[in-house]
Amino acid sequence: MTEKEMLFNSGVLADERAGAIRPPESIWNSRRGGLAVVECPQRIPCDPCSTSCPVGAVLPFRDINDTPEIDYAKCTGCAMCVAVCPGLACFVVDLTFAPDLALFKLPYEMLPVPAKGDEVLCLGRAGEILARGKVETVTEPGRDRTHVVHVSAPKELANDIRAIRVVK
Repeated sequence: MTEKEMLFNSGVLADERAGAIRPPESIWNSRRGGLAVVECPQRIPCDPCSTSCPVGAVLPFRDINDTPEIDYAKCTGCAMCVAVCPGLACFVVDLTFAPDLALFKLPYEMLPVPAKGDEVLCLGRAGEILARGKVETVTEPGRDRTHVVHVSAPKELANDIRAIRVVK
């Protein structure tokens, strides 16, 4: 099954999407607080990541159907784009968190909401379990019930972890 067939038949991105926005390695490995990663699967009329970015790192769209472009010189890793993305396509990865761990700032709209110190399952794009992670903090930047869960997990999975499952 092709990536396009997988996306439209199941709603799952089969692999890293061609054209996904990932920070340049030269700054991603040194920027404290992390940098935004965006994997929008298709062009649709949507721009809350751009209109809500407090520092203008997600550039204004020329067309409402554009996919995001990020000015990584401005990105602070605040995760506001994570909280407002209706497609759950934005997240932040901080590769400076610890020598062998990255901090993943992931959207979470389910109940129960995990708490600091909880262990969670870290999932790939298709929902497969990749690792166990530890919840470092939980925020609600938009105050709209979309939580951003900050999870520490193996750094080598920075390009693969895209969601969590609460283990209760």
